[in-house]
Amino acid sequence: MFAPARRRSYPPAMTRFSLAALSLLILATPAVAKLSAPERRIVAEADRGITADIALLEKLVAQNSGTRNVAGVTKVRDMVAPEFEALGFTTRWVPMAKVDRAGHLIATHKGKPGTTRMLLIGHLDTVFEPNSPFQTAKREGNLLHGPGAGDDKGGIVVMLAALRAMKAAGTLDGANIEVVLTGDEESAGKPVEAARADLVAAADNADVALDFEGLVVIDGRDQGSIARRSSASYTITATGKSAHSSGIFSPEVGDGAIYELARILTAFRKDLPEPNLTFNIGLIGGGATATPSANDAEIAATGKTNIVPPIAIAKGDFRALTEEQIVRVKAKMEAIVAQHLPQTGATIAFEEGYPPMAPTAGNKALLDRINGINTDLGLPAMPVLDPLKRGAGDISFVAAHVDSIAGLGPSSSGDHTPEERVDLDSFPRQIKRAALLMTRLSAEPAWKK
Repeated sequence: MFAPARRRSYPPAMTRFSLAALSLLILATPAVAKLSAPERRIVAEADRGITADIALLEKLVAQNSGTRNVAGVTKVRDMVAPEFEALGFTTRWVPMAKVDRAGHLIATHKGKPGTTRMLLIGHLDTVFEPNSPFQTAKREGNLLHGPGAGDDKGGIVVMLAALRAMKAAGTLDGANIEVVLTGDEESAGKPVEAARADLVAAADNADVALDFEGLVVIDGRDQGSIARRSSASYTITATGKSAHSSGIFSPEVGDGAIYELARILTAFRKDLPEPNLTFNIGLIGGGATATPSANDAEIAATGKTNIVPPIAIAKGDFRALTEEQIVRVKAKMEAIVAQHLPQTGATIAFEEGYPPMAPTAGNKALLDRINGINTDLGLPAMPVLDPLKRGAGDISFVAAHVDSIAGLGPSSSGDHTPEERVDLDSFPRQIKRAALLMTRLSAEPAWKK
């Protein structure tokens, strides 16, 4: 049995010295010791400003900004633009009435010539339109429950907080940064080429693109997003010979439109599956008549059980990882559609959508940089996220132009549903990662993979 140690008493001066030495020892832990003095200031600012960051988030979430709510998206712009201007950014608004959308906020910060040019991407809109019952923000412990709390108003707040921390540490001054916050990420205006022209132009003037949509966490471990799959819709229209049902399958009548559509969908399920590909049918209708609504969200169908249907329509989407995969899968789908049952016909029409963000060596190099920061912060390394674990996004439009990484926003759950909740505890580490990454890239003469 050990005797309890005696408590020693020290002169006041020695006590002050010991406390100071202890403070220096704590700051000199292996992780923090690898941070420069400005970087340590960034870390401190990220923690210090979190209360104000969450207050801004609550304000943004309280304002509805469904994609088609032009006035609401504009109000969010009016809340966000002054935040960038206070940091020394020049802002401009690009109206998008020509594609029936609100517009895009672009903020530019001129830094030291010849250094890495960074494009930051986020969006002002949400999927929740004014007629949605999900409209308010509610604090639930370390969560904030509200529309767009994670996707993507939380991402905007992380972006702003990272830039503020850089400003406080003096590392923003030399940084060349262009921010594009789109107003229609959740439902891009058409034609997409017009709706995304400004984003692509910004990418052509950048060396790297950093996307501030949400961080994916799997089994408690943060993931690195270096790839996102495409998203494109398609419509299958099957036709048949209208007749009395007693003649179904006869040489004169054939199989009818609904059986033809069923054949196509069965063949898709059997013949299309391959790695990184998903394909879905989300809407179907057929009968004596079938008429899609103007917004493609409904198909009005009429018919009777004793009529062989002359028309059947199905709408779906498919997602792939590379342009090569998209071309190949489209060809397979078209070949399946072309193999008609007797007395039937069918066509497939593809609609424009989101391109893929294919995994590249440059994207992986950006994740390696973040993992170097994780080491310096004492955080675990982030593995590469399986691209099946997240949907498409705006960064896909620029991925073919510039090395890119996604997922710099906060972690959330229930996105696109009334159960959307953002994890407030994820903000400090995401702010630090983003600010340190931008600080280090801005000090380089050019982005080096």
